[in-house]
Amino acid sequence: MSNLVFACIAPHGSITIPLLAGEQRQKASVTRAAMEELGRRMALTRPETVVLVTPHGHRVDGCFSLLNNQRVRGELGPEKDGSENSLALVFEVDKELNGAIIGAARSLEVPVTRIGYAVADDPAFCQPLDWGASVPLWFMGALFTPQPKVVIACPDRGNMPWELFPRFGLAIQQAAEATGRRVALIASADMGHAHDPDGPYGLDPASAEFDAAAMEAIQAQEIGRLLTFDQAWLKRAATDAYGQILNLHGAIEGKDFRPELLSYEVPTYFGMMCVAYEAHL
Repeated sequence: MSNLVFACIAPHGSITIPLLAGEQRQKASVTRAAMEELGRRMALTRPETVVLVTPHGHRVDGCFSLLNNQRVRGELGPEKDGSENSLALVFEVDKELNGAIIGAARSLEVPVTRIGYAVADDPAFCQPLDWGASVPLWFMGALFTPQPKVVIACPDRGNMPWELFPRFGLAIQQAAEATGRRVALIASADMGHAHDPDGPYGLDPASAEFDAAAMEAIQAQEIGRLLTFDQAWLKRAATDAYGQILNLHGAIEGKDFRPELLSYEVPTYFGMMCVAYEAHL
């Protein structure tokens, strides 16, 4: 039986959190229900560590980075057009699994490094979590009892060959096996960002096209198909989901995981998708 016990693709728009969304909360009600369902399903697998790959975290030129202080802390809100509320969440970092991922990644010739801040082993010095980590972890881990540890990874996206991304996912899988950890993997991923002519990225049909093509590949259990996608088209789609989905592809390839598309909607200018991967027994 694999030590990778659960995996998912989850968005990171803070509009999904009712406490923060205020009057905007109904816009993402379908996604919110799916995020809550992801949380329920993950909790049932009793993960010891949640590995999350975010596109918005600490980037180091030419490699994947891993936060390596003893603790990390995320803060969200108040949000523009949302409520005046805010929230915070704190997790302990699984530094042993960090080290195992480093070793596995380097053996696969994937560039990777650890990032520390101040006194890395002093719990008083927390490294900050970005919203790409904090939003999914609010639903999947923050309120679990016992609370799992975390590993937070971030790629220098756009500056590394995309072929490295599945190999980093494989390194996560190998590290879970090597340490014996029960690991859940979150690919934190918002879809195309050019769905609204009044949004910050304008309107480009490539966003809707990418979202549809990615969902089709996922449901057909052919995520590797994403490696054939045209790069100029991806740039037009303005997606931040591509690399993390490839990470997940590498982590689950060869394992008997089945995808279930729980939701897809475009509540604002970007697409949001929730996909659960559970082991088929």
